[in-house]
Amino acid sequence: MIYQFDFSSILEYAKVLERGVLMTIRLIVIGGVAGVALGIFGAWARTQGPRWLKPTISAYVELIRNTPFLVQLFFIFFGLPSIGVTITELQAAIIAMVINLGAYSTEIIRAGVSAIARGQIEAALSLSMTRLQVFRYVILRPALQKVWPALSSQIVIVMLGSSICSQISVEELSFAANFIQSRNFRAFEAYLVTTLIYLIMAILLRQILHYIGRRFVFHRPSIVAPKSIAILKGGQA
Repeated sequence: MIYQFDFSSILEYAKVLERGVLMTIRLIVIGGVAGVALGIFGAWARTQGPRWLKPTISAYVELIRNTPFLVQLFFIFFGLPSIGVTITELQAAIIAMVINLGAYSTEIIRAGVSAIARGQIEAALSLSMTRLQVFRYVILRPALQKVWPALSSQIVIVMLGSSICSQISVEELSFAANFIQSRNFRAFEAYLVTTLIYLIMAILLRQILHYIGRRFVFHRPSIVAPKSIAILKGGQA
């Protein structure tokens, strides 16, 4: 028996695929930005934050990193309504992606922070900068420079993991593929096209993250912490 390929039946559902791609992009943009922001906060809390906050962040990181993303997604979407917290499918997917990426980003960025020379931090503290200012102006950029490739890879992994969100009926790309093959029964063609779209999206996302890293992370703006400028000017006077 020779299988007859029929990609024309997939093109009939181009609008469905387009909606799926746009939803996937929406998920990764919101989830990626918020997840990295959460990771930066988590790295600060674990390295420079108050002592009472460190065990909480450590527990959160260990919990998320050692449980499946699907279970986290189901817990948020099916578990929270049991205690009276009602959210939509899209809200549940975004929350799950932010929490998941935030935990992994915390550990990745923390590794970069740990690689910063202690003398550099002590020199900043000697200028009477607060620990938050030290983290923002002295630690964060060099730390991100050290771990940006790993962080970029994790963001791509989370984007690909968004396919699981179809399990709670979020109409992203894999949901579109399931819908198409359930209508025309051309599973091979539907999932082949979807695979190629994911591949293209992953490559493009890596290129975008590379540009962001080159433009905003590795680029060195001539900016000094305002308080440091005031101190230096006072010393020169």
